[in-house]
Amino acid sequence: MSTGVTGYFLDLLVTFGKELLLPFLTFGFVSAIALRFLIYWTVKREEWFVMEFERRLQRYLIHENPHGVFSFTVTLKRILEKTFYELFQTRSEMHRRKFDHIMAPSDRIFLIQQGSAYLVRDSIKYASTLRKDGEVEEKDELVEVSKHALSLNPCFTKLFGIFPIGALNDFLNLLPGLFIVGGIFGTFLGIMKALPELQGMNPSDAEGTKLIMDTFLVKIAFSMSTSTMGILYSVAYTIFNSFVNPEKLFVEVVNRYERNLHQLWRKSRDNDLTELTRFDEHRDPVEALAELSLKKEIAADESKRLKKQTEDRRGMSYAGPVRGKNAPPPMAAINPKSSRDDEGNGDSAA
Repeated sequence: MSTGVTGYFLDLLVTFGKELLLPFLTFGFVSAIALRFLIYWTVKREEWFVMEFERRLQRYLIHENPHGVFSFTVTLKRILEKTFYELFQTRSEMHRRKFDHIMAPSDRIFLIQQGSAYLVRDSIKYASTLRKDGEVEEKDELVEVSKHALSLNPCFTKLFGIFPIGALNDFLNLLPGLFIVGGIFGTFLGIMKALPELQGMNPSDAEGTKLIMDTFLVKIAFSMSTSTMGILYSVAYTIFNSFVNPEKLFVEVVNRYERNLHQLWRKSRDNDLTELTRFDEHRDPVEALAELSLKKEIAADESKRLKKQTEDRRGMSYAGPVRGKNAPPPMAAINPKSSRDDEGNGDSAA
């Protein structure tokens, strides 16, 4: 019975190798290219948000507040909020005219807006645990903040919010070797299918023997095509991976985000959380940006007022005490000569 089951199983394998293995390899190659590109594009959306954050951070540090900031977490939250609301402001305004005004198709499929909101919330949560100490360099802690905020994001670490990108990408890395193994496997299955036909050779029948050998060579040549296509798919997919590499891109995103956090950390004076408020990703972007602009104007006016008060105090300290309008001048300033004469009369009387 075992021989019958084994033979039936081998017949199925040979049939699969002859009829379905080459289409299966082709389908696997096309699917791997598509999945790899989708994973790369998902990580690319993460890089897009980090680059937009970097632009606004540099603008804030160079033009808006070049003399340093006070609280690291509060300033980080303000810039991340501005980045989030500005990126999705135009999209929110355009979707009000459409039936589906909640999110764009790309957001619904790849969860871009939700992933950006998770990135903002996690960055604020992990940054609030840091302690500002002038004698301790927090570079390692900032690296951990960047890694946790980017690698634990449930939207950017899952394709379509379902399939884990890490496990899926590890499997895709194995495909170049699997393509070669599959091609060789198809070749051996073709040989197994062709060899039994040689039993019908009759040395006395030259024409029949020639026909059997020709059929055998055709089947062997066809079975070799699976090995050729397997090697071709392996080489093509390896070259594609060298250009579309999500692991390398993710490392670059983490390093970029960490550099920006480190720059903001060195510009900040403390990590006070008294003015820290909750981030609301469902808020209207137009309203949120208007509030941020109002806070910015109020802060600018307050800075000008404090600067003017400081300059006035410095001017008062250089000019001496201020006298009232009706205060009498000193006697020596009225008649310095009479004052000297009184001193001389006092000496002669003595």
